[in-house]
Amino acid sequence: MSLEGIVQTDRHPLTDPAFGAACRARLDRDGVVVLEGFLTPGALEALDTEAEAGRAQAYFCTQSHSVYLTPPDPALPADHPVNRQVVSSKGCICDDEVAATSPLRALYDAPEFRTFVCRATGEAEVHPYADPLSSINIHYAERGQELGWHFDNSSFAITLLIRKPDAGSRFEYVKDLRDADAGEMNPEGVADLLDGRTTPQVLSMDPGTLVLFRGRNSIHRVSPNESDRTRMLAVLAYNARPGVQLSENARMTFYGRLGAA
Repeated sequence: MSLEGIVQTDRHPLTDPAFGAACRARLDRDGVVVLEGFLTPGALEALDTEAEAGRAQAYFCTQSHSVYLTPPDPALPADHPVNRQVVSSKGCICDDEVAATSPLRALYDAPEFRTFVCRATGEAEVHPYADPLSSINIHYAERGQELGWHFDNSSFAITLLIRKPDAGSRFEYVKDLRDADAGEMNPEGVADLLDGRTTPQVLSMDPGTLVLFRGRNSIHRVSPNESDRTRMLAVLAYNARPGVQLSENARMTFYGRLGAA
């Protein structure tokens, strides 16, 4: 499938350097870029069918973790934000289960898309994960499932909403709540959020929307799905350098396996 068959390039001219620069400016200013109507109707329909067909193969798991995604620190009180636990529950299809003919594969591998990602994020180059599981994922959230508050380890994330539930599953975030590079974890600000003293922003999106998000310093979550309609979301993950693998511990935690099925 050609890029024009996947992306509405009249609305989102990926090969135009000025478009990439404008996305970069928005990402730097707001921490997020929302490209509504990114997918063509045909590509969105194909992805919905593909994701629904693959749902039975998804690995579902529930995890407790801190917002920092770090181990507990016994030197700190149990109610310290480093030690407080939130819950994430979801299903996941891994890269090796995404068909070679999938529009996701064609988009992920397209040189024009990777060039756009570099322009929009400021990365000099982007590369796929070296392990066979982590580059393209499809996530599922059924009734009651959620993604708990957390900061990302990576500098940016790319998602494509495939199916939206009838209620719940709100993407909520607080921009620049910490400065990871400076080692400023801002536990007081995190505690205010966890205790309900801070009101997060809510990002609205419809199926076919692409989101570029800087989650390293902006805490975020997806609230529980409050409907019987499954939320389905594709994640396209790149690295700034080649040869990077997701750790074995992370692969077992998120995928339930280390290598190809």
